[in-house]
Amino acid sequence: MAEGLRERKKRQTRQHLSDVATGLFLERGFDAVTIAEIAHAADVSVNTVYNYFPAKEDLFLDRSMGVVERLSRYVRGRDRGESAADAVLRELRIQVESVSPTVGLMEGYARFMRVIEEADTLKARLWHIQQEAAQHLEATLVEVSGAAAGDRTAVLVAGQLSWVHGTLMGYIGQAMVAGGKPAEVSRDALVLLDDIEDLLGEKVLNYARRAAE
Repeated sequence: MAEGLRERKKRQTRQHLSDVATGLFLERGFDAVTIAEIAHAADVSVNTVYNYFPAKEDLFLDRSMGVVERLSRYVRGRDRGESAADAVLRELRIQVESVSPTVGLMEGYARFMRVIEEADTLKARLWHIQQEAAQHLEATLVEVSGAAAGDRTAVLVAGQLSWVHGTLMGYIGQAMVAGGKPAEVSRDALVLLDDIEDLLGEKVLNYARRAAE
């Protein structure tokens, strides 16, 4: 279904507000910038900002839904014969090997991470996003495996795969803040993914394997 004019304008306004706010946060730090200043810079009212972003943190972490759904999307898209872990590891390797901004492999990511490190409310929001992603993944694993709701194995596998993702992203963030170049960090991150896979047990590696036929 084609995007209507109203929906397109709303999407463009949302993106404009996020871009303006992010620029101010990168320049001055998250805590130093007010919603009123963002509204003024974007040439809109304060109420308009809040209509699109209920909390100030949402302006900086505006793509959180994509992060929440990322691992679940990988699991749902697993190939025939692939387990949930296989799919997650494969997709993460693709992102890392292609030096994708999706996993933070881009110039400017260090500045983004420094803004988060300097703001406790952003760190707290990021933690909540990670918890939401783990819960989302758990529900997906229960669904694709046919397990009962609250199945302990699904909970544990979701925790392990969330750890895989979190460890990778944490490493990339630290390496970029330390001055690493995207291509260099990519090579080291691929080695890290191999080490991570070696640490996963057989039950995790084989959980929710899609039938070969």
